[in-house]
Amino acid sequence: MLIDSHCHLNFDQFATDRAEVLERAKANGITTLINPSVDLADSRRVVALAEEIPNLYAAIGIHPNSADSFDEDTLTALRTLADHAKVVSIGEIGLDYYWDKVTPPIQRHAFEQQLKLATELHLPIIIHQRDAAEDTMAVLRAWVANTKNNSDDTPNLPRLVLHSFSGDVAMAEEAIELGFYIGISGPITFKNSRHLPDVVAAVPLNRLMVETDAPFLSPHPFRGKRNEPARVKLVAEKIATLKEMPLNELSQKLTKNTVDFFNLEFGTASHPKRVTGLLSTRQKI
Repeated sequence: MLIDSHCHLNFDQFATDRAEVLERAKANGITTLINPSVDLADSRRVVALAEEIPNLYAAIGIHPNSADSFDEDTLTALRTLADHAKVVSIGEIGLDYYWDKVTPPIQRHAFEQQLKLATELHLPIIIHQRDAAEDTMAVLRAWVANTKNNSDDTPNLPRLVLHSFSGDVAMAEEAIELGFYIGISGPITFKNSRHLPDVVAAVPLNRLMVETDAPFLSPHPFRGKRNEPARVKLVAEKIATLKEMPLNELSQKLTKNTVDFFNLEFGTASHPKRVTGLLSTRQKI
């Protein structure tokens, strides 16, 4: 049993065969799917799709490449949408300097405001960063410090994952020190994966999650083709090899990490409306 902690099943690439994609995921032991959003309209679409698919859960947020659409009305809409029973996270949010679609100050403002929202709502956070590792970690360091300084008690920071991690071992070690999780995707299977095997070796098992980022980043031997949730098993197999442990044992631990991260456990106190079994359909609110 595995959970794909990050996929985009609402994207047009799955418009014609989504049901078949879900069947293949089920056949490969993928029990649960987390679907992040990239803008406000996408957030609403993801929630609507999660209403239709019992084992699909939504993350809502404004991707850095859509940050120029972020304003106070967007923040208010996200806060309202976050109350839906199938919403389990804020994301994906962060910084992206690769595409150069939105200026860094605008990206950073949207990023910081959504971190505050997640803190307010006690929702876990999915972080996107591309070619912006230094600035991303600077924002996250400040967020951790400010949250602690503004709290009378030791704050219970929302859980946070650096999705589809592409940084080096030093970045991963700092992330772990700050209490974050590391999401590993298809590139770990590439022959030119460079430092990722060292990252997996360095990260404690209880801080790892697996994902596809489907339809992107398809693992070997499907590199360059449309990715889909069933292939998260290939990512897990590679990690099991690197960690020198049986796949079944690794899968159990990865699943527990993801269940805990997204508050999918039965009896979660911090989200009474999310009291549910792992695969049951939640009550709409």
